[in-house]
Amino acid sequence: MTLLRFGPDALQASRFALSPLAETLSEVTRLRQALDRRAASPHVQAFGHWLDADPFVNGLLRLVTATKYLPDFAAIPPGDGLNGSLADELAAIRAIDDADAHAMLAEAQRSAWASDGIAWADVTGITRRVADAFADSWARFVGPDWARRRAIMERDIHHRAGLIAVSGWRHALDGMAPGVQWVGHDAIQFSTQTYPDRHIGSDGLIFVPHTGLSGRWTCESASRIAFVYPAKGALAGYSQVDGGVGRLVGQGRARVIAELRMSATPSQLAAVLGISLGTVSAHLAALREARVVTTRRTGRAVYYELTSAGDDLARLVTADNGTDG
Repeated sequence: MTLLRFGPDALQASRFALSPLAETLSEVTRLRQALDRRAASPHVQAFGHWLDADPFVNGLLRLVTATKYLPDFAAIPPGDGLNGSLADELAAIRAIDDADAHAMLAEAQRSAWASDGIAWADVTGITRRVADAFADSWARFVGPDWARRRAIMERDIHHRAGLIAVSGWRHALDGMAPGVQWVGHDAIQFSTQTYPDRHIGSDGLIFVPHTGLSGRWTCESASRIAFVYPAKGALAGYSQVDGGVGRLVGQGRARVIAELRMSATPSQLAAVLGISLGTVSAHLAALREARVVTTRRTGRAVYYELTSAGDDLARLVTADNGTDG
């Protein structure tokens, strides 16, 4: 198995961040897998047409979405905090020279389970074209939906930060990804495969959520290591609540109740559910009056969360809609 081993001060320095690049890689992986399954959605078909139009992009995404060893230029550790810049991540990609990029691609190719080779990379300015490909995929498939994605990831970070405050870092790993767990007192099991352990120094480990339903990887540079994992709540999103409980309380309020199985701000709910902030606020006011939800302030943000009565109602709503668990 592969471990992330923490030095004496590493855990205290660890923190969360968002990465537009990691989210882009997550989304193109999902689309690539859907395309391989011959999914018929217009979004997937548009992705396929985009790939067909550019052999370089097609070869690149075929490789990075089907290898056990990501090339380092596809896994840049993000900056700190929740306002990471895609432009900064792409600049770091472009700074890698062609010789190093070829070595990274060769290593990824050796670990690929589905690839057409790397003849497509026999060009000058490899990482410039890689950065352009990620910028284009962001603009087409991620950027238009960034507000919803960001809300999901911010809620995950808020949830885990609350666990850390109450119970410490060990509980922040709960449900992070299958097989991810503490080993001993100073290491996280990252993978069941045998790769060299990563040693986390005094700069700490950066935890980075993404909105895909699965997939985890590390991003590494000389001084920073990030662990990318699927955000809790990525399965959320109830576009329709058809059962009896949903009809009783109203579809809009049922969707809000279901989403509040993880606490959220009104703006996060609006983004995730795709409805106006005014509509969300009206639902929350009614639910608070009914003592289904309560509020808690964290810094400048006001988070809504379910009361015990709300928990019971959420179980009914999600079971009624076939989404419980």
